[in-house]
Amino acid sequence: MTGQPAITLVRGDITEQDADAVVNAANSSLLGGGGVDGAIHRRGGPEILQDCRRLRASRHGAGLPTGQAVATTAGRLPARWVIHTVGPVHSTTEDRGALLASCYRESLRVADELGACTVAFPAISTGVYRWPMDDAARIAVETVRGTRAAVEEVRFVLFDDRAYQAFARQLE
Repeated sequence: MTGQPAITLVRGDITEQDADAVVNAANSSLLGGGGVDGAIHRRGGPEILQDCRRLRASRHGAGLPTGQAVATTAGRLPARWVIHTVGPVHSTTEDRGALLASCYRESLRVADELGACTVAFPAISTGVYRWPMDDAARIAVETVRGTRAAVEEVRFVLFDDRAYQAFARQLE
């Protein structure tokens, strides 16, 4: 059955989430990086990188396009899968909000394909990609609320109080 997933907020570390799938704010290479991406690869172990290399060798030779999503094993994480999505870099001269929304929609689509009931998301693009937290929270919550999915729970896992409060304001 598809409907609207319940939305919960957690202040914490996404690599510690016991969920069917955790979403990785990846870079297009899929080969690891900093921030959430680096943390997921470090904690999940080499199995995630091996799956990412297989994706690069097959259908994503040029890398994963911004706004798209693919899944791999979760390796040593307490989740079953990692859904990798590439968020857009924030721009003050170009509206890239549709690309950020696509990250959430496409991740939910992949979660549905996997049969995931719980999905944990970080605040995509708010780190090194400099997306303003309040706007990122608005786009994330509006997109999840507006996306029909079989996923039962979307959990936004927010690393600090500032991010948690921005998402909490959007849920009010």
